[in-house]
Parts: sequence; structure tokens; C-alpha cells
Amino acid sequence: MVLGNLLAVLAGLLAVPVMMLLVEVLASLAIFRDQLAEHRGVGSATSAAVVVPAHNESSGLLPTLGDLRPQLGPRDRLIVVADNCSDDTAAMAAAAGAEVIERNDLSRIGKGYALAHALAHLRQDPPDMVLFVDADCRVQGDMLVRLKDACAYASRPVQACFLMTAPEKSSVDHRPAEFFWLIRNWVRPLGLCGLGLPVQLMGTGMMFPWRLIRDLRMDGNLVEDLKLGLDAAALGFPPCFYPSVVGTSEFPETQGGTETQRQRWIQGHLQMILRHLPRYFLRALVTRNLGLLVLVLDMTVPPFSLLVLLTVLLLFATLALFVIAGAAVPLILSLINCTAIVFAVLLAWMRYGQQIISLRELAGLAASLPSKVSYYGRVYFGRKVASWIRTDRTKVDR
Repeated sequence: MVLGNLLAVLAGLLAVPVMMLLVEVLASLAIFRDQLAEHRGVGSATSAAVVVPAHNESSGLLPTLGDLRPQLGPRDRLIVVADNCSDDTAAMAAAAGAEVIERNDLSRIGKGYALAHALAHLRQDPPDMVLFVDADCRVQGDMLVRLKDACAYASRPVQACFLMTAPEKSSVDHRPAEFFWLIRNWVRPLGLCGLGLPVQLMGTGMMFPWRLIRDLRMDGNLVEDLKLGLDAAALGFPPCFYPSVVGTSEFPETQGGTETQRQRWIQGHLQMILRHLPRYFLRALVTRNLGLLVLVLDMTVPPFSLLVLLTVLLLFATLALFVIAGAAVPLILSLINCTAIVFAVLLAWMRYGQQIISLRELAGLAASLPSKVSYYGRVYFGRKVASWIRTDRTKVDR
């Protein structure tokens, strides 16, 4: 009886991220209506600072700067933070026409520290808005103008769509990762946006009103974007999603780079869930902050392979208990969770993923589930990755 109750509770807790995922996917199927279509130009009179944090990017950041520089208005600034660089990143950025500030502090390494350094620099002459763009991100030609309008209209942080794509000459099969990244950064935020709810920040393509970002604290957190969005929501400024603006970046070209990048994301997400989620959840309840509560519930959705692994393991455990003791409730809850996940993935694949991966290949990923047990053990309990490592992409001269 005690074991049955415990498994039922675990299945009920797991239903929170599972049902959150399903609701987001279902909501994404509705037709998106661009509310800014009738409010173009509302941010035209504002000034923006575009901040590009860079760590040993050298010529690799030139395409990004080339995308951004033509979009600048008379009062806008393009700032590159050359953070703890041992190459010629600063010189390359300056030659490309960017305003460069250098930071050298090996005791505090992380993208968050680089962003904080840029904000301290901007306090001398603050803009109306600040846009953060990663040094390896390609952006569409009107991103800055449209995000200015969106941020001015919403008066809160705005997140553009940020997608990952596979390099043309990669030796790694990135199709599964590309599909699940699409669910994470397009399908789920699109669903929340359709429901009029806030979304998580994605690390790049983030536009903030200066009056808000100047007061937010940034440090070396592995997933500083998640924490930044939660902190903004806690202050009453939950981020909103603007899917009409898209940025892209490429996955690493090597298996080693892919694993390092993935490990960093997973470790950061799990640390946020285990260490910070209870505090944000309690604050959302005490302050009756719906925006913060939505982001907390969204953050409960772990990396997809971990969510599937936990659901399958719990299904086997409840099935064994049913066979031995006849406890049906835990098994029913587990079956509901499994069905919901399969349904959500199939819907997302049918609507958005058929050109990325075939259904047979998607189903074949189930064979890798046993190896995920030891993998997640190594990821969480093993060596922690550094919070600022340049991804091994080919540098492009321009």
C-alpha cells in the first residue's frame, strides 16, 4: 500500500511537466495572429544598444556583426564584449565597426558576467532598450526594428524565435536534436504565446527595456537566460514571445563539441529545477504572480529524453506493482503520462517536424533509452562543464 501510494504520487508529480508539454503543443496548432501588424513604428523613436558577448570568437562573429550593423539607427549602438579572450576577437570586432569593451577576470567566467559588464558600461549613457545577441547567431534583416516595436508596445522583455540548425558538413546526425530543439524553442513558446502567456528567455534575441534590465542581477549561471526570465517575471515583467522574428545558430560540427554543449544545457536546466524552482514557485503563490507561475510550470519540463526516460521507468515500476499487488491507480496514471507524451510528440511532428526527421527514425530513438540512465548520472553527478566555452564551429571570414 505504501509503495502504491508513493508511485501514485510520483506519477502525479510527473504529470505536471507532461501535461504542460501537451497543452503547449496543442495551443501551438492555432493560427498565430501578429498583434504588432497594426502598431508598426511604435519603437522607431527609441534607442537600442545591441550587446554581443564573445569569448574567443575572432572572425567567427563577423557574419553576426554583418547582419546587425545595417539595422542600426542613428541612436543605436553595436557593442561587443570581448570576454577573457586569448585571440584577436577585440581587434576583429573593432575592425568590423563595433564598439568593443574588453573584460579580463578569470575568477568570474561566464556569459552572465559578460552581460553584466556591458550593462555597467551602458550606465554612463543608457539606451532605451538593450538587445542581447550571441556571437554565433545569424539574424533576419529587420530583427532590431521589429523587436524595438515589440518591446515598446509590450513594455516588457521580448524574446525572438531562436532555432538551431545542422551544419552542412557535420559528421554528427543532428536531426533528432534539431527536431526537439524546434519543440523547445518554437512549438512550446508559440503555444504559450497563443494563450497570452509569458515564455522563457532563450539566451539570444532578447530585448529588454533599460529600466528593467539595469536592475536585474546576472552571474555565471549555466542557463542565465532561464534565471533572467524568472527574475523579470518576479518583478512583474514576464517575457513575451515574438515568433515573427527569427534567429538561427548551428550545432557544433564534432561529436565532442555536441556533447559538451548538450551537457552544459542539461546541467544548467537540472540545477535550475532542483535548486531554484521551489523558491520561485513559492514566490509565485505568495505574490499571486500568474506570469511567474506559468514560467515555473514550464521550467518543470526537463530535457525531453529525461522526461521520456522517467515516464517509461515509472511505467515499468507501476506495471510490476500491478502484477504483484494489483494496484491499478499508479499504473493508470503512468499510462496517461505515456499516452500524453506520445500524442504531444506526434502532433508536433505532424505539424512542424516532417521535413526534419522521419517517423520511423523518431520511433527508433526509443532504442537509446537504456543508455540514458547512465548518461544522466554522468551529466548530473560527474564533472561539471565550464560556463563559458566556445562552441567548435567553423570560423567564417567575411
